[in-house]
Amino acid sequence: MPPLLALLGRTNVGKSTLFNRMIRQNKALTHDRPGVTRDRIYGEFKIEGRPFAVVDTGGIDPAGKGYPEQDVFAQGREAMQEADLILLVVDGKTGLNPVDEQLLAFIRRSQKPVHLVVNKVDGPEQEEQCRFEFLSLGLEMSPISAAHGYGYFSLLEKIAALLPPPAAESAETRPKRIGLELALLGRPNVGKSSLINTLLGEKRLIVSPEAGTTRDSVDVDLYKDGRRYRFLDTAGIRRKTKISDSLEHFSILRALRTSKRAQVSVLVLDALQPLSFQDKKLLTHLDREKTPMIIAVNKIDLISRADLPKLKNYFEHELRFCSHVPRIYTSSVTRAGLGGLLPLAEKIWAECNQRVGTGELNRILKAVTAKHQPAVIKGRRAKFYYLTQAKTTPPTFVFFLNDRRLVQDNYLKYLEKQIRKNFGFSMAPIQLVLRTSQG
Repeated sequence: MPPLLALLGRTNVGKSTLFNRMIRQNKALTHDRPGVTRDRIYGEFKIEGRPFAVVDTGGIDPAGKGYPEQDVFAQGREAMQEADLILLVVDGKTGLNPVDEQLLAFIRRSQKPVHLVVNKVDGPEQEEQCRFEFLSLGLEMSPISAAHGYGYFSLLEKIAALLPPPAAESAETRPKRIGLELALLGRPNVGKSSLINTLLGEKRLIVSPEAGTTRDSVDVDLYKDGRRYRFLDTAGIRRKTKISDSLEHFSILRALRTSKRAQVSVLVLDALQPLSFQDKKLLTHLDREKTPMIIAVNKIDLISRADLPKLKNYFEHELRFCSHVPRIYTSSVTRAGLGGLLPLAEKIWAECNQRVGTGELNRILKAVTAKHQPAVIKGRRAKFYYLTQAKTTPPTFVFFLNDRRLVQDNYLKYLEKQIRKNFGFSMAPIQLVLRTSQG
């Protein structure tokens, strides 16, 4: 594994801005409000071709009490224990703060190498002032502006010098095969983070009864059977009419973008709550986007055994409008249903990459259209000439016919059902395209 840098510091000193600059993407959510980042967020970058890993953490106050301060502090402590080098980030504009000194005392107990990053320094004049002000911490420092890039490349040179050269790669150290990326989506407080923690066997993500604990999209890796799977935890998605907070609005947009980055999305529902309008709207959005997905009805440990069949019947009925999407019933307490999650995701992704030969497609097209012809519309009937699969992920099938306006929605559903039945597309989203042709 490449050397790991941990970014630690109090709230709103610019750790996430520095993290985003290092990895060259806006992965960590940044906002003027303190305390936006809570969970650990990992990324990778290179210095002159040499790979490094970096972890962003929430704003830490060692003296903080209660939620969320203690949970954020625990996440920072985990990052510190993993790190090969700790970058203590402070605010050059507001100056030295007692929390900076308390945090440094805590970091020093780890006996890990630490380098001071004085952020929000925009030029040489401010740099000289900051060097004098933070001299009492007794650390070598790098005054920078993470937002504008001042001093950034000098910081990278110091990082490369502070860490040992990379070890030669062996069979044991070679990266494991990459598995799937799975995005967990759903309303606030349905248990997305709890499910990930249970799968990992550790409290990797902060969990709280307070809705909206997860604000950013957080990547978490699980190594299983020689493969690396990546879970993308996202902020809870609520109706637009209930979103009055700009931070929450950005979190939700990021959650939806995250679903596009993943191979398979897992929509988590609460077994204790009836299916809401927002759940159906989100599911319709994912279905329209042809997103490979699984529906996980969570918290079934809180449902009695006698009521479980009734619960399943309810969700089967309510979700009949997307009948191809598989359902699992899960619990982060008892681990029910979680053993089958990854195999099910692999099966869906395999279906998404399946390709069917043109000859086979046209034999089936001829048979199904002969068995059940399209309706006559204004004296004309749709005549199908040819069918081909244009692409995979999602599997896309193009029908060439005399006039696509002659195909009604119910007949299109019939064609989709026949393709699924004859070629084994039982769970993958598929797309049907009609093209008018002269034959």
